[in-house]
Amino acid sequence: MVQRRAVTATLAVSALLLTAGCSSDDGKQPVTPVGSSTASAPSSAPSGGAEKETAPPAKGSVEVVRTVAEGLDTPWGLAPLPEGGLLVSSRDQGTINRIDTESGRRTELGEVPGVAAAGEGGLLGIAVSPDYASDHMIYAYFTSESDNRIVRMLYDPQKPEGEQLGAPDTILRGIPKGTNHNGGRIAFGPDQMLYAGTGERYEGPLAQDKKSLGGKILRMTPDGEPAPGNPFGDSLVYSYGHRNVQGLAWDSKQRLWASEFGQDTWDELNQIRPGGNYGWPEVEGKEGKAGFVDPVAVWSVDDASPSGIATAEGSVWMAGLKGRRLWRVPLQGTKVSADPQSFLEGEYGRLRTVVAAGGDKLWLTTSETDGRGSPESGDDKILELRVK
Repeated sequence: MVQRRAVTATLAVSALLLTAGCSSDDGKQPVTPVGSSTASAPSSAPSGGAEKETAPPAKGSVEVVRTVAEGLDTPWGLAPLPEGGLLVSSRDQGTINRIDTESGRRTELGEVPGVAAAGEGGLLGIAVSPDYASDHMIYAYFTSESDNRIVRMLYDPQKPEGEQLGAPDTILRGIPKGTNHNGGRIAFGPDQMLYAGTGERYEGPLAQDKKSLGGKILRMTPDGEPAPGNPFGDSLVYSYGHRNVQGLAWDSKQRLWASEFGQDTWDELNQIRPGGNYGWPEVEGKEGKAGFVDPVAVWSVDDASPSGIATAEGSVWMAGLKGRRLWRVPLQGTKVSADPQSFLEGEYGRLRTVVAAGGDKLWLTTSETDGRGSPESGDDKILELRVK
């Protein structure tokens, strides 16, 4: 059995496998044999101009540089601060902490009021305002008693520990909530608009209903209003037909990528085009059906159950929960340029969130204390990685 504390990386090809199981956050539904999909994915966005993009090497590597912090309770969201340090949210405790990346010292900012943690819900994604230098705002996506919502709070590090968060200002409410499929990832894009990945709370038709906020990627102003240029007029909806989006990241050409939990067959990596219909519940994985955008890569749900993603060194890096590994997806334009590779398989358990740390560095959180892992001494952790 692979030791979780080992640092050697193992490689695995993401071929279209013949076994799958439900990929909510847990993957604990019975496994159902399925046939492999052979349809190819159409190009889902312009290549970024006439300039030719060079693919990264087919084979990459991952080095675990150090453990930045440990002993974290249900870490979910992770956000670097401009002045240094990392903010990390606790799904079940409803708190946000600041981690000093040099010493590992933890400072509690405070508890987010109104969080109702249950199942996969609770305090989920967090993001730092693009105007943080002037407004000091932190954004959070969380599950309340009635819905999922997004709030922003003033962060004042001069106040006593535990009292550094101001009262939440709700900028968006009414995102469908459920025991599972709450989405939860938020991130500011290169356009300084706020993007949010949502789930369909186990009600597939919500994903195809453009009037619902469930099963979507939403794009909004920092005030929570529909962003200028959204594809459906005065609507927050940026793309639809999603089952449960928990990973959002942009590449060097400012193209948006998203990871998505499958159900019985395929987990997905999608390249997001404005107004695109990504098929759920009509399509899962690559089927080549007219009117739907196929994913650029798929995995057996046993090998992935993807949550967070980040881009670095020409690749998308995808954290796997049930798969208990970190996937590297090398890109050339909007295409996968070589077979995806897996690293850290079984070494640190469930992996939740991965964030670019500049250059060839990534921050990675484990997720062994979320009720579906097997926590060991020191769990959960934030790791610093060097990748290529």
